[in-house]
Amino acid sequence: MKISTKGRYALRMLIDIASRGDDGFISLKEISDHQNISKKYLEQIVPLLTKNGMLRTNRGNRGGYSLAKSADEISVGEVLRATEGSLAPVACLEYEVNDCPRADSCATLYVWEGLYDVITKYLDGITLGDIIAHGGSGSDYCI
Repeated sequence: MKISTKGRYALRMLIDIASRGDDGFISLKEISDHQNISKKYLEQIVPLLTKNGMLRTNRGNRGGYSLAKSADEISVGEVLRATEGSLAPVACLEYEVNDCPRADSCATLYVWEGLYDVITKYLDGITLGDIIAHGGSGSDYCI
């Protein structure tokens, strides 16, 4: 599994917003400048994060973006599923029910299920708040 730029940038964007506390709404230009990420690229990420209930938007003169939930309620796994889709290491685990015709006789299925379980538990166990508490605020972090 390889996390795309979209997933990494979404995480950086949310951490940037979260690290500012309750400073109201932050403009996309400000986030873009602070994170050195193209504003146009961030514009592609915003709808995914908004649709998945992580970002709030406000239009107008004092418009911008803020977290829709607290930083402690947004997990890394949630962000990556919103931007990357499934985190399953193989296609047959992408859905609730494994309908692969070979599932009953697959000698390696337990390996992929175990990996998926570890990935999910690990990424869902880390929140934006955890990253900030670990020293990941400001622009001195790399994801």
